Amino acid sequence: MMDVVWLRDLIICISGAVAVIVSIIVAVVVCLFYRRVKAALDSIETTTKNIQEVASTVKDQVIKPVAGLAIFVQGVFRGVNAISKFFRKK
Repeated sequence: MMDVVWLRDLIICISGAVAVIVSIIVAVVVCLFYRRVKAALDSIETTTKNIQEVASTVKDQVIKPVAGLAIFVQGVFRGVNAISKFFRKK
């Protein structure tokens, strides 16, 4: 017959084996999840770099020339206003 000590030892061994198996399963799941998340993060990083390049290109090729043109037009208007004030004096 089995006594209590032998049963206790059996339960401890089974519990240890279950804990090891669960730990291995958790480690595998975490590793697989990490690989998927890493792939997604790499994709997001690439997309972010592309967006930064597009924004830089738009800034250099569109916004700066338009700003320069706006400054030029503003200067012309101020010059015309100054000249018209000069000729409007009474």
